[in-house]
Amino acid sequence: MKIAGSWSGHDCSYFIMEDGRPVRHDEYERFIREKEPPGDSLSFLMENYENFSEIKHLALCSPVSKTTHYDESFQKIKEVIGENGGNLYVIGHHKSHAANTFFSSNLPEATIITMDGGGAEENNFVTAFTIWTGNDNKIQHLHSFPISQINLGGLWTRATRYIFQLQSGWPRGHQAGSVMAMAALGNPERFVNDFEKMLTVDLQIASHKPTNQPKGALVPGKDPKHPYLNPWAMIAEQSEQDRFDLAAGLQQATENLFKNVLETILSQVPTKNLCLAGGVSLNSVMVGKIQDWFPHIENVYVTPTPHDGGLPIGAAQFVWHHVLDNPRIEWNDSFTPYLGKTYTEEEIKTCLEKEAESVVTRSADDPEVIQLLADQNIVSVFGGGSESGRRALGNRSILADPRSPHMKDMINEKVKHRQWYRPFAPSILREETKNWFESDVDSPYMSFVLNFKEEVLDKIPAVLHVDNTARLQTVTENDNPWYHGFLTMWNEKTGVPILLNTSFNDREPICETPEHAISCFLRTNIDFLYFRDCGLLVSKKNK
Repeated sequence: MKIAGSWSGHDCSYFIMEDGRPVRHDEYERFIREKEPPGDSLSFLMENYENFSEIKHLALCSPVSKTTHYDESFQKIKEVIGENGGNLYVIGHHKSHAANTFFSSNLPEATIITMDGGGAEENNFVTAFTIWTGNDNKIQHLHSFPISQINLGGLWTRATRYIFQLQSGWPRGHQAGSVMAMAALGNPERFVNDFEKMLTVDLQIASHKPTNQPKGALVPGKDPKHPYLNPWAMIAEQSEQDRFDLAAGLQQATENLFKNVLETILSQVPTKNLCLAGGVSLNSVMVGKIQDWFPHIENVYVTPTPHDGGLPIGAAQFVWHHVLDNPRIEWNDSFTPYLGKTYTEEEIKTCLEKEAESVVTRSADDPEVIQLLADQNIVSVFGGGSESGRRALGNRSILADPRSPHMKDMINEKVKHRQWYRPFAPSILREETKNWFESDVDSPYMSFVLNFKEEVLDKIPAVLHVDNTARLQTVTENDNPWYHGFLTMWNEKTGVPILLNTSFNDREPICETPEHAISCFLRTNIDFLYFRDCGLLVSKKNK
């Protein structure tokens, strides 16, 4: 049985499952090369998933008008569902988030928390923070806070744009991660009280979107002054350190509020397992501290798609398990995030032939690429299906040597074209985690920022943040056989079971197709592009 999930709001995407197992997840932004767009998800599905006529049930996410607005594609898919004897379901926004994180985990029971900038449930109740319990193949709603009471995502979105003058959504993406990175360089005490007030008594006006905000990207000088946040925006203009201190205050206030709410929840709903979803769950610094705050929590799980692009996954999972009462599926290590289309050798070679004047292509294997990395080259890797979610996990990655003291600055400046303080993630063999980090946890989707052990700090400068932490990706053979084998080979050569891993993109969505990969490669100072599935190594003719 095939079930489709569909979401046409920002982070537009669709998902296909067969007998409860994931088959395909495509995010609209990867194809149109604009970040976080809304769009006609059903037309997108029918154009890209050739077997759409086999879909039996369709799960839409609230508010359903986001999808039914595109009447032609909606009527067409309804015909398919009707011909297959299926049903149309509408699943609430936070219910979809909750189902996504619980049913993607291997946990038999858990307390589930969803937190974002706001979403509507089936009854049109709008909330940005909800609490659920999961048990076997069912989830149960416990409480939803009114959006006027808790809205972490709302304040972060306004602060990112109006205080820090960074992008906060379509078409250039949300740069909340840059604010989180800045926080490590600041003094939180300076502004923490201000932000705690914004998150509580002044929440509604602090998180308010000005009615005259221009649509689309932030263009310096074009935005109105925020009626509440402007005093802090003026402070941010004074110096880089002021911006760091503001970011640290916002991060600290966010952690304080979340910790206090979580403490109350755990006192009333005792649990050893916690599942998180919603865009605020991407705050991996905060998530990485949960088990330090509450040592009795044995497992913290964050779905690879906590953002709204994961809504159709959760909606379909809810229908399969909770509504149709099918049993849970035990994932072999982790729910796979590698759900994009796989491209053939013929498709890749055709794309390379079109760029024959600009590139040189030759056969290569993994040991050769390992040597290139050891020789301080930056290598982009393309293989398998693209990763769902915000983070590249080895299939659409830029890889480099973490031992190099210059590599972080080099990639930030010459490849990613982003702020100097932005850190890069380490991919590490799962079995080696305990030898390099202070906590031995599963982090297959880069969900946790953890402290490195002091004795290894001088071995991996390129993946160290200023506070000696990193947002790690743990890699197992079951999760990604190629990447695990490649890291094993690297470890045998260097004695370091870690590679620097950043997403294969340059201020745009992660590369989806071979064309995107070649285009990004030619526009940046990446040294080599490795199509690993067919053993092709690409370099530039002018180098």
